[in-house]
Amino acid sequence: MRFPWSLLNALKVPITPAIWNRFVRMLQQLGASEVGGRAKALFVLLILFLFAINGLNVINSYVNRDFMTAIENQDMGGFVHYALLFIFVLGISTVVAVIYRYTEERLGLLWRKWLTERAIDRYLNERTYFRLHSAGELPNPDQRISEDIRALTATTLSFTLMFLNASFTVVAFSGVLWTISPLLFVVAVAYSILGSLLTIYLGKPLVKLNYDQLDREANFRARLVHVRENAESVALLRREERLNARLRDRLNQLTANFQRIIEVNRNLGFFTTGYNYLIQIIPALLVAPLFIQGEAQFGVITQSAVAFAHLLGAFSLIVTQFQSISNYTAVVARLNALREAMDQERPERAPRVEFCEECGSVAFEHLTLHSPRDGRVLIEDLSLSLPAGVSLLVRSTSEAAEKALFRATADLWPHGTGRILHPGHDVIFFLPERPYVPPGTLREVLLRPCQERWLPDWKILASLESLSLTPALNKAGGLDTERNWSDLLSLGEQQRLSFARVLLAAPRFVFLDHPSRSLSECPLGELLNLLRQQGITYFTLGDPGDDPRFYDRLLEIAADGSWRLRLPVSDDDPGREPSPPHGGRRRTDRANRSDDVED
Repeated sequence: MRFPWSLLNALKVPITPAIWNRFVRMLQQLGASEVGGRAKALFVLLILFLFAINGLNVINSYVNRDFMTAIENQDMGGFVHYALLFIFVLGISTVVAVIYRYTEERLGLLWRKWLTERAIDRYLNERTYFRLHSAGELPNPDQRISEDIRALTATTLSFTLMFLNASFTVVAFSGVLWTISPLLFVVAVAYSILGSLLTIYLGKPLVKLNYDQLDREANFRARLVHVRENAESVALLRREERLNARLRDRLNQLTANFQRIIEVNRNLGFFTTGYNYLIQIIPALLVAPLFIQGEAQFGVITQSAVAFAHLLGAFSLIVTQFQSISNYTAVVARLNALREAMDQERPERAPRVEFCEECGSVAFEHLTLHSPRDGRVLIEDLSLSLPAGVSLLVRSTSEAAEKALFRATADLWPHGTGRILHPGHDVIFFLPERPYVPPGTLREVLLRPCQERWLPDWKILASLESLSLTPALNKAGGLDTERNWSDLLSLGEQQRLSFARVLLAAPRFVFLDHPSRSLSECPLGELLNLLRQQGITYFTLGDPGDDPRFYDRLLEIAADGSWRLRLPVSDDDPGREPSPPHGGRRRTDRANRSDDVED
């Protein structure tokens, strides 16, 4: 049982027994799924078609033999009879082959849809997409889900049917070829084995090269997509020269790797082309002497050529399909890497985010956050509780610390220790610094799916009007028209649209990431007042210029990770004394750390 895996390792093929076992389990899950019955029925139908095709090929070889013999004997009656029979068999073969191909494509599409849906579910579940993006260790997961799954399903099905067909062909034509000439049968087997070994030797570099080529193609395409999605910024900043250089660099990597593939294919082609040409002459070299000596009919020569070609094709799949096999192994390995990356468990040393639906506060208990690059402490031993109604402004000399706190509260920061409690993602919203306006209609952008069925239009329109978004509504052409929002709306309008989404959803808490960077101070104050009037508690990552009068508490985080919580002091009230510092090595008064917030 270890032989095939030892051979694959020798050829540097990235498929292991673990990958094979996972692949088998995936097929078992397909069979047990809601589409498993249809998949099994289509596969059984394909097997029946394979039997029919091979049976028709054998019949066709005998009809062709008698047809050619009738020509040799100048038998007009036999010629007409076998010609009509020949056409009839070919007609049936055509119908069966076309339906066979149609059934194969139907099964491949069914399998691809089922597998892609599972991959999408896993990719979007528990923010796997964000974890893969943050880790940066797995390139182009989107291309693996779209292109590699398509190649996997189509190629697996094709190879499976190809090998089954080869097995049926060996059974069907071995007897035919043996009855014509045992020597020809032995030559066919020996010739195919020798050809397969030489093909593997010459073509084994293709496996690694094809694996790399898929990533290089995806990287080049991603750079082109970046230019398209940021066309205005590129034009304004005149970044064409730099992007041109990067695109050329990706293109050079792509073409250099493909050049090596072409060179290997050239060497492999010298052998495989000659190998295929010899197939045409070998049967005649061995059977023609029998006809010359009067030991065989002329039609036997053509029958032996047909039988030899079919049998050798069955034995020579590695020779004829090696390039496809090398591509296929690369696809399997890439999808296995995606599966392993998505299956990785959350690191043990990560802040625990716990949901408490009855909690009326957001709390941090001994929260310490680290930089993922150098392990530097960003926030040290943060412990405080923020009840509903108490707004918070967070300031730090390290923006990395602010971002870490924002992401940790959203359960997106795996680097640290401690505990975070909040009522759950249904009642706490997070608005990133760069507003995200998803594709869809304005109604879909503003509302949760459950709200679309019952929230009246007048309430949506009133929310938009309160945020001065009526012009944006007019530009959009109504609530139910799809637009490219990033091109249609300004950055400030997109940010206010995000606020409208919050007002309509009415969560208990909202965490804002530097909203003043896309809004001027006056509109930001108005928006914060709207949140307060609606009973939404807001926590803001702020800049030094943000007005603290809109907040009840100020959390200051120093560069060394220490922190202190105090009452905000506005520019017109310089006499207020701040509370003593907290956190890390500078903590001096643990009694005041958070109790004053809850009073």
